[in-house]
Amino acid sequence: MKMWKSFILGLTLLGLTTGSQAALQPLDKVVTIVNDSVILQSDVDAMLKTVHLNAARQGQPLPDDSILVNQVMEKLIMETLQLQQAEQFGIRIDDNRLDQAISQIAAEQNMSVTQLQQELAAGGISYPIFREQIRRDLTASEARTIMVRRRINILPQEVDSLVTQLGQQQQESVQYNISHILIRLGEGASQSERQTAERKANELLTQLNQGADFTNLAYSASNGPKALQGGAWGWMSPEEMPTIFADQIQGQGKGAIIGPFRSGVGYHILKINDVKGQETVSVTEINARHILLKTSVILSDEGAKKQLEQVRQDIIAGQRSFADAAQALSADPGSAANGGELGWQTPDIYVPEFKQQVETLPAGTISEPFQTVHGWHIVEVLDRRQVDRTDAAAKNRAYRILFSRKFNEEAQAWLQELRAGAYIEQPGFDDEQG
Repeated sequence: MKMWKSFILGLTLLGLTTGSQAALQPLDKVVTIVNDSVILQSDVDAMLKTVHLNAARQGQPLPDDSILVNQVMEKLIMETLQLQQAEQFGIRIDDNRLDQAISQIAAEQNMSVTQLQQELAAGGISYPIFREQIRRDLTASEARTIMVRRRINILPQEVDSLVTQLGQQQQESVQYNISHILIRLGEGASQSERQTAERKANELLTQLNQGADFTNLAYSASNGPKALQGGAWGWMSPEEMPTIFADQIQGQGKGAIIGPFRSGVGYHILKINDVKGQETVSVTEINARHILLKTSVILSDEGAKKQLEQVRQDIIAGQRSFADAAQALSADPGSAANGGELGWQTPDIYVPEFKQQVETLPAGTISEPFQTVHGWHIVEVLDRRQVDRTDAAAKNRAYRILFSRKFNEEAQAWLQELRAGAYIEQPGFDDEQG
């Protein structure tokens, strides 16, 4: 290592003392050695220009370069260490990905790539050098992500705890429009009277579940304080309503009918007419069935398509059932055994061509033959349904929050360990500062 370092520094000094022609050109020099890599003065100068350009764009005043250069130097050291890790992993950022990243940078500044190039030129920054700096940033970021992910462990209990905490925070801003029916119990009611009241409340619940109008039942049967308003309590936050109501409606959504539940005054039934401030997530699930034919040296694309066209016509004509045809012909063994049924799924799990078919086909319609990467298909949508995924979305959000928190913590720890274990020497940088 010492011989190699002496060789680099020797070349630098040699460049400063060779012939008059070389002396006419500005020479680069090594300012820092980081393990087996070097940071050049040109790297420092280029980053300083970038810092000045970004600050000018934001109207942000900067301290003197003599102060900035220390921060720039530290950033370059940390970037170099991460690039060395990236090289060990074989990470490469190709030109297509680089172009996409630069286009996004330009878009975030509300300009085209051409306009970005012009702004860089006006700031004295070479576009090719800018491109390579972005490539370095992306490469370092990917290496950091790979290494830090390995250090993160998130327990299910942590997710559940954060879901509860977030739910409580959200609950503070939620308002419910509720209606109420009370079957009153007199003070000191006998067991027989309690049983009669409970039975009446359950009968009302049965009627409501069968489609009876809540307001009409409240007018006719409720003994509650809002009976003459059809049981309507209007908009209330959980803090404004009786505690027993707030406990019951927690986690419930619009349209929910809750109860009967008992308090000291009788049996209650609640209906949530509407909710404000509650985040809900609903997805469409589709139950479909299909028949798949795979091409081979024996069965061509044209042959598979014609065979499925005939099968489709036979099913439509009632000459055979879809289930029988799937069991006999489909090359998808998992669904063929179930008559071609794929079960309730969100369309996103399917390849694009199949997804497009199940999203657009009317229920009960068999598609024309179509091709995917798996082969040739016909598909029929049996039914669609809306599914509440609010709980799953809340867990996903909690997981992302925990991951982000831990990633930032572990990234700092990893970078500190990386720097502590590195060989760093700053001959050129120290001389300049002295």
